[in-house]
Amino acid sequence: MPLSERLSVLQSAFTPSDLVQQSEHCIGSVDRFKSAVRRIGGEGIIAKQLNAAYEPGRRSGAWLKMRFNVGQEFVIGGFTPGSHGIDALVVGYYDKKKLVYAARVRAGLVPATRRELYSKLKPLIVGACPFANLPEAKSGRWGQGLTAATMGECIWVRPELVAENHVRHIKFVGLRTDKNPRGVPRE
Repeated sequence: MPLSERLSVLQSAFTPSDLVQQSEHCIGSVDRFKSAVRRIGGEGIIAKQLNAAYEPGRRSGAWLKMRFNVGQEFVIGGFTPGSHGIDALVVGYYDKKKLVYAARVRAGLVPATRRELYSKLKPLIVGACPFANLPEAKSGRWGQGLTAATMGECIWVRPELVAENHVRHIKFVGLRTDKNPRGVPRE
């Protein structure tokens, strides 16, 4: 069935609730819909042409995927060494007066960026971990957690630099020299 016919079947198959809703923004302006998705903190939109038939197991050209790059500033509290000085940044955010570990960031660090960041982080090296919530008990499903064992690989720095990152698949974008690290909360 084309999507236009499936929509009427869908509407009769469920009762709107807190978990399942059809947006009133679906009808009309695409800009209005995009604005509504961003307003609720959505990551993006997946859409299909209204007259397109369903083809099991296949993704035809009738689909459109529009990703919104949600950004977040993080405070750099350390790094793991690697080629060109840095393999990954160890980043977090402030919760009241405590720096809380959030993630390790490797994506977006090209060789020139790794060298530049290393030159800025080298004078900030300290002996103690600045994060209040480390070590973590487990490394987590994807191995991103920092356990006592993996913390031994880290080089800690005074939390003075702020990094801008995309957060869905975390990726370094650049340094934010206009931000005070103590003013970086979790968003």
